[in-house]
Amino acid sequence: MIRIRWPVALPTLFLILFGWYLIYTQQLLVGLNENQELTSEVFRIAQELIQDPGGSETSGTGGRLRDVRGFENLLFELQEVIIQSGIPMIWVNPADSVLSVENLPFDADIFTPAGQELVSAFVRGLELTGREPVRGAAGDRIYFGDTPQLSGLRWIPWLQASGLMLTALIGFLVIRYQRRAEQDKAWTAMARELAHQLGTPISSLQGWLELLSLPAEERPEGSEGDAVALGIEEDLVRLERISHRFELIGRDPDLETLDIREVVRDLEQYLQARLPRLASGVLLVVDVPRGMPEIRGSEVLLSWALENVVKNALDALAGRGGEIRLKVRRGPTGWLHLRIQDTGPGVDPEVRDRIFEPGVSGKGRGWGVGLTLTRRIIEVTHKGHIFLLDNEGQGAIFEIRLPTARA
Repeated sequence: MIRIRWPVALPTLFLILFGWYLIYTQQLLVGLNENQELTSEVFRIAQELIQDPGGSETSGTGGRLRDVRGFENLLFELQEVIIQSGIPMIWVNPADSVLSVENLPFDADIFTPAGQELVSAFVRGLELTGREPVRGAAGDRIYFGDTPQLSGLRWIPWLQASGLMLTALIGFLVIRYQRRAEQDKAWTAMARELAHQLGTPISSLQGWLELLSLPAEERPEGSEGDAVALGIEEDLVRLERISHRFELIGRDPDLETLDIREVVRDLEQYLQARLPRLASGVLLVVDVPRGMPEIRGSEVLLSWALENVVKNALDALAGRGGEIRLKVRRGPTGWLHLRIQDTGPGVDPEVRDRIFEPGVSGKGRGWGVGLTLTRRIIEVTHKGHIFLLDNEGQGAIFEIRLPTARA
């Protein structure tokens, strides 16, 4: 089965239609230029007829005959020019019978009743548009239709409207395709992140089970039943914490009034116990003054968002040491500002503008979903904002702005 690449196919189709439109209008322009030349020729012949409409009478009979023949030649020449212009012409006698036609936009045999009726219907259509015929002395009428170029120009507004609609449709489909691709990319990265986070406690549980399967005399020192039970309990709590986080991502959680000091303090205790394993030589400094305004949010998700940003800083400082500073301050009325700053190498300029997109990571490992989840938690769930501030390569600074419970 052939898979259509819409981001390529749709613009290609648009370019083809646009090229056809340019060729079509260019053909109309060429036709109008030709008509202008024919109009000039008609004007020239008409001027000759005006200057000597009945032939000169100063040259005797032979001269008058030559002038009359010249006059007839000019009339035939004028008729030929008009025919070449492509203007439809219908010559009708006083009895409404069609005598002659030229340049009709359809085929019709005027020597048959069906052909007569077809041409007469065309004439009635011209009369409905207010087109007046040229009347001769004997009561004959000559009707003139529109040139092919004029008929073609009538399609221009429709072509333009169709082009605009097609452009809008292409834009809509491309945006929809890109959004769907981004969503698929985000869900894929999220699934990998979930598997990654579940992998550690599951591996730990497997280790505990292997330890329990050993005879008591072969177990290492310090792996008594109470220690094993405590380790299993911690891993189960971690599994529950992970599953609860991802469960809340798929729906709108119930928000509650939160004290930002308590949220940050719990996060600090959680991270301080794991700093030696995550990144040795890193100092975590927390600065949250008392009396900070309360916020409305989900403690589980907000803690996860802050943890993702701090772990991002820990990865940047791994192997080199440094400092991570988490600071909370009052913002303008109705806002609370949290700033997380590290002394690492900063964010790669190549990914700086896309750091919050799914699958984008400035690290050599990871799935690039942590900051994407963080932005969703901050901006969608908590109606706040998160920014990567410019620090000229002197580490990374993330600022989170949250609305307070009472503006």
